[in-house]
Amino acid sequence: MNRAELNSHEDRLQLIKSKLKWRYAKENIFRVSGIIAILLAVSMLAILFISIIGSGYTAFQQTFIRLDIKFDQDVIDPDNKKEPEALSQADYSALVKTALSKMFPDVSDRRERRDLYSIVSSGAAFELRDMIMGNPALIGTTQQVWFPADDDVDMYIKGHIQVEAEGSGRIKESTVQWINALTESKSLKKRFNTTLFTGGDSREPEIAGIWGAVVGSFYTMIVTLALSFPLGVATAVYLEEFAPKNIWTDIVEVNINNLAAVPSIVFGLLGLAVFLNFFGLPRSAPIVGGLVLTLMTLPTIIIASRASLLAVPPSIREGALGVGASRMQSVLHHVLPLALPGMLTGTIIGMARALGETAPLLMIGMVAFIVDIPTGVFDKATVLPVQIYLWADSPERAFVERTSATIMVLLAFLLIMNALAVILRKKFERRW
Repeated sequence: MNRAELNSHEDRLQLIKSKLKWRYAKENIFRVSGIIAILLAVSMLAILFISIIGSGYTAFQQTFIRLDIKFDQDVIDPDNKKEPEALSQADYSALVKTALSKMFPDVSDRRERRDLYSIVSSGAAFELRDMIMGNPALIGTTQQVWFPADDDVDMYIKGHIQVEAEGSGRIKESTVQWINALTESKSLKKRFNTTLFTGGDSREPEIAGIWGAVVGSFYTMIVTLALSFPLGVATAVYLEEFAPKNIWTDIVEVNINNLAAVPSIVFGLLGLAVFLNFFGLPRSAPIVGGLVLTLMTLPTIIIASRASLLAVPPSIREGALGVGASRMQSVLHHVLPLALPGMLTGTIIGMARALGETAPLLMIGMVAFIVDIPTGVFDKATVLPVQIYLWADSPERAFVERTSATIMVLLAFLLIMNALAVILRKKFERRW
């Protein structure tokens, strides 16, 4: 090899090395960019969770005030008839006011008395009524009863609001003195907020709960699952195993794929026009919510089910047909059982998406203020996402923490459902 050829060869080697160096540099840039993107995504997710948990964890505790309630017969049942109607209409708030006045006898000014009476939740009267309706023998006795404190007192105890000058703000200096006196006498303490999980909605934050929304979500999901799963699986089986391949099935497949990308509020408009206005179904009922969410989740279930059917090897079908099984028997007894785990996974993911939907349910009236716990799919109800929407729009500071706490509960349900989908896929999935 002469000098000219040697120099040419070295030049080519240098060129190759420079190109390789630039290629490796680009790979490193791409790798670092990916790591930065992942770190940013994780950071944003961490900020979201920290914000939600930081705002909502205090909702799992509630401030209670202990009062010595004298169930005065002259107030509750002056005629001593023990009639349920008379007992339910008694002035139970007067019993609470009397107990507070005995605890703080120095409070005589009308405005101060009004402030004193407001440190206990307005729901205290209803709690006393329920006690008497459940056990009329309490009339004439004196009982120690723990009542939820007013939401402003609760927020002050938790450090969310501060005391302001007399005559301004939501917590006054006189109220702080009463709170300190109750604390010293061990008549004020924080307890686990069971009402948040057992009560229905209320305009008073301290007695508002999510149980009505949980039950409404349960009924809505039951209707959605009962309709979407069999319809979605049947549609997928027909399209994948029996439908002829022509222009009409192509149109159906394209429309199914397009429906999976349609905004959810469009399904709410469809439910409003068809189920409410045309069929006359009850507004704000789980049956209507379930029908609307069924329309929304069907494309997802159909697509996932078809993918599961495609994953089953053709040899399974051919083997079944070879031993004399009909096409229907081949699908029902061999193909469908093998594809079912993937179908269940797609269904659970679709149901998780439906559980977090708000827009379509707002369109069918599930945004109504519902206090009672629903007992069936035709009763008026709300769901967890709509409950979050309602509380987030409330001006009271106490609803902020309850909104975040409800988001935590909803996220827990979604994580459980997605974890269940992963477990089912890992447990029943087969590698061909």
